[in-house]
Amino acid sequence: MLKPETKVKAVISYDGSVYLGFQKQKSTTKTVTHAIEEALNALHIRSSIVASGRTDAGVHATGQIIHFNLPDFWSDLNKLKTNLNRKLKDIEFKHISRVPHDFHARFSAKKRLYRYLFKTFKPSVFEQKYISYYPGVDSLLLEKALSCFEGEHDFNYFHKTGSITHTTVRKIYKTWYREHKGYHFIYFQANGFLRSQVRMMVDAAMLCARGELTLEQLSEQIECQKKHTSKLAPPEGLYLARVQY
Repeated sequence: MLKPETKVKAVISYDGSVYLGFQKQKSTTKTVTHAIEEALNALHIRSSIVASGRTDAGVHATGQIIHFNLPDFWSDLNKLKTNLNRKLKDIEFKHISRVPHDFHARFSAKKRLYRYLFKTFKPSVFEQKYISYYPGVDSLLLEKALSCFEGEHDFNYFHKTGSITHTTVRKIYKTWYREHKGYHFIYFQANGFLRSQVRMMVDAAMLCARGELTLEQLSEQIECQKKHTSKLAPPEGLYLARVQY
């Protein structure tokens, strides 16, 4: 009788500027999933991977979570991490641990945290793949706009169509803004996010912070009364920072 495979959870980070998104695509091999599964196959691990959520082209991660199955000959997880990191250039396995068979990277997740990083003056050529540019931002207005998203709302006017979901209601537990030495950070913590929801919320908040959208108009869109904007913030500044279980 064959031994059951071991299920493991991995914390990974990646440079999203190198890839056309996380999810596998028929038209390209330049996806995070394809790169990881190629590395696993090279180590005789035939499992597909499942992530806590998909990220768009150009979006980064410092704390993405995936799960996959291991054959029994891979018992040394530190050695596995070392071998995977040797094979991957723009993706890093930070930690691998065994999990129960009912663990699911996506469905077991309780909270997800996204970070958005921007400057109000143009980033250098060495930063422009990792930091967005938003000049003329009023930080007090930005904080007020971000706080409008907190709570449970129907975010039907804050997502891109094309992905199947049984509900567009999400609960945002907390938003906050920080500035440090010219770098500006926005955080969203929620039970989950819709496709491109964070990028759409960031850009709407930025419109408020630049006086191009009122807080009343933002509230109208959050309450699904009227759509005022559907623009997306640039992907370069967005990071999937943490997933809690």
